[in-house]
Amino acid sequence: MRSNSRLAYLDQYRGYTVLGMFFVNFVGGCLAVPAVFKHHNTYCSYADTIMPQFLLAVGFAYRLTWRERCDKDGARTAYLRAVRRNLGLILLGVVVYHLDGKFGNWASLRDLGAWGALRQAFQRNPFQTLVHIGLTSLWVLPVIGARPAARVAFLFASAALFVVLSHAFYYDWVMSRPGIDGGPLGFLTWTVPLLVGSLACDAATDRGGAAAVGRWLLGGALLMLLGYGLSCLNRVTPPNELPPGASWSEALAEPPFVPPSRPVNVWTMSQRAGSVSYLLFGAGFALAVLALFAVLSAMTWLRIGYLDVLGRHALAGYVLHDLVGEAVKPYTPKDAPLWYALSAFAVYLAILSLFLRHLDKHKLYLRL
Repeated sequence: MRSNSRLAYLDQYRGYTVLGMFFVNFVGGCLAVPAVFKHHNTYCSYADTIMPQFLLAVGFAYRLTWRERCDKDGARTAYLRAVRRNLGLILLGVVVYHLDGKFGNWASLRDLGAWGALRQAFQRNPFQTLVHIGLTSLWVLPVIGARPAARVAFLFASAALFVVLSHAFYYDWVMSRPGIDGGPLGFLTWTVPLLVGSLACDAATDRGGAAAVGRWLLGGALLMLLGYGLSCLNRVTPPNELPPGASWSEALAEPPFVPPSRPVNVWTMSQRAGSVSYLLFGAGFALAVLALFAVLSAMTWLRIGYLDVLGRHALAGYVLHDLVGEAVKPYTPKDAPLWYALSAFAVYLAILSLFLRHLDKHKLYLRL
């Protein structure tokens, strides 16, 4: 990403997102930590806002580098570079997450057959952040260089296809498997924050300044309202069938960050399901956070240098954070008191920071 001050907010935003990922992934298993910092799969918590922010940042950078590469090298080179990069990201993700299944002897592998082994290998584990970024980036490649109207249409068409498939069979499958981050078809809805990020890039580069921030805030508010409105479709009693004297609030679902009081379904905000309501709200929330960092970064005295380091080394931080976690988490019991859990997180963060600051000092970047 560019290092000029005009886009300094993007590293700050990305660094905040990486720091949030470190926190929720480390403390999420601790009983003393408030529920809002954990993944629940039945509503949108603070922990669930992190991944949409990554996808929005990816979409912003994707659109920016696409335009620059097309101007410099032509569309064909830009397409080939995007395909290579995202296939590499998928391969890295598969290596990091591992395939599903394990075979203790040759007979069990032979009995399952090549197709059976392949189908089992890609049912669950591989479909996490890095793989979703790679798949979604390939899915939107035909429109990443298109006009805004085409990208918006592609966004809603992908979301609509996911809803149809979810009603047909996919929601029950991905929730019972269980899937991770929307499962194999999750790229259809991760398209939402990625393309919203590309539209945010257009606003920044074509308009800039207060005009871009204003559009981000307005767009973020509309997307959050739309996502919440769709989540209200899981009401058992439709608004027109409420008993006389009933409050209209009874027709509404609980807002984000609040556990649901009714059975969940296709419309519920769920990171596990990759639901449309969740990704619309998550994209809107991410856009509002981006606007906040754009404002804060304009006041240079409010910029946090540590976030710049995390933002410049987001991929390295992602790859390293689980490795460091495996070294520290065994000494962090799930029933540890809150002070101990936070102290363990501080140790974990300090170790990660040593690695990332070393990479930054020597200008070593993990890129694909």
